[in-house]
Amino acid sequence: MRAASSEAPAFHAGPRDPRLALWLKDYPPSLFTERLHQSIELMERYSIELAIDLLGRLNVIDQLGEWRSTAELCHRLSFQPRFSLPLGWVLQRLVETGCMETRTEDETRSYHLRDAPWQPRLARLRAVGLNIDPANAATLDLLDYAASLYPAVARGEQSGEQGLFGPQGIPLWLNYFHNDNLTYAVNNWVSAVLAADRLSTRPRLRILELGAGAGSASESLLRWFDEHGFLPRIERYLITEPSAFFRRRGQRELLRLYPDLPLEWGSLDLNLPWETQGVALGEFDLVYAVNVLHISKDLPFSLNQARSALKSDGWLVIGECLRPYSNQPIYPELMFQILESFTEVHTDPEIRPNPGFLTADHWRRAFARAGFERAEVAPDIDSIRELYPHFFAGAICGQNSTITNAVG
Repeated sequence: MRAASSEAPAFHAGPRDPRLALWLKDYPPSLFTERLHQSIELMERYSIELAIDLLGRLNVIDQLGEWRSTAELCHRLSFQPRFSLPLGWVLQRLVETGCMETRTEDETRSYHLRDAPWQPRLARLRAVGLNIDPANAATLDLLDYAASLYPAVARGEQSGEQGLFGPQGIPLWLNYFHNDNLTYAVNNWVSAVLAADRLSTRPRLRILELGAGAGSASESLLRWFDEHGFLPRIERYLITEPSAFFRRRGQRELLRLYPDLPLEWGSLDLNLPWETQGVALGEFDLVYAVNVLHISKDLPFSLNQARSALKSDGWLVIGECLRPYSNQPIYPELMFQILESFTEVHTDPEIRPNPGFLTADHWRRAFARAGFERAEVAPDIDSIRELYPHFFAGAICGQNSTITNAVG
């Protein structure tokens, strides 16, 4: 998408590649539909136009007649130094349009404007997105609100947490983290399918869920288990969520739907020893988490804690938004880049070269380093990305096949 004029290029997603069906045949037919494909393509384009709009509001465009790094831009515009990361994401979105070029010297990436970007047409794109699926309003609303906070976060007037989890942000998150919002809920279903497959032969199930939020992933897992006759096997299902507000919301809804199941609720901090928080060693057949572990401050620590909670043959199954290729910006990051919990983590060149979302390869390496065996990613992201580089949903699993659980 090269922008030589101010006229925005038309949005045209094109149909799904029919060959994708080969890798997606094990999932519910209602999941990977043409509607979901069109929605994701729309969100990708919408986030690019939001990035163009943001660079104007941040007065960054005028600084890019010369090569500038994000650190230089933050200094020249009196932005907070930590804003360098979200600013880099915004600039990288424009690299995809052809308006911006980038180069790396001495491990420092710099940016230069080639052509003036087109004038964003956000209202027009929003209408297209709602026509594709009215439920897309939840994602569009959160993208808009997050983008509106960038200038204040850049100037240090408030943190991303203050804005996104304040009174205006909470209702938007509840709508976004909902199974009616398929662009988000797809990860819930991918994870549920993989978990059920790995546990299909077990007569009894003890489950620990991490970071359950308001319970949409828990609900999807239980619905899939119910469809496959697994509910009577559940002996214990401990659902943890550090936010009391989200935990209460999830508890009310799940107790309404499944009043007879042995469900329990608690709080768990991924970054502290789990045993001191009431999680017994070697108790669970399944440790389960959807869109949670990427915010662990020390990923090897949290993965080892998960393994310590598993029985000797137990499974860790996590759903994650996956980056198809290293350094590829993807639209959900716009909502998270200004959160310190998303960006202030320990990185590692092999398993976590960047904060936030990781590739399938990074997750496989991380699971292997933590001692998990039979680590797999489903669906086959490595093959899918060759046909469709905007496929972001995936689940990762690994089995604890040692007798002595790892601690630490």
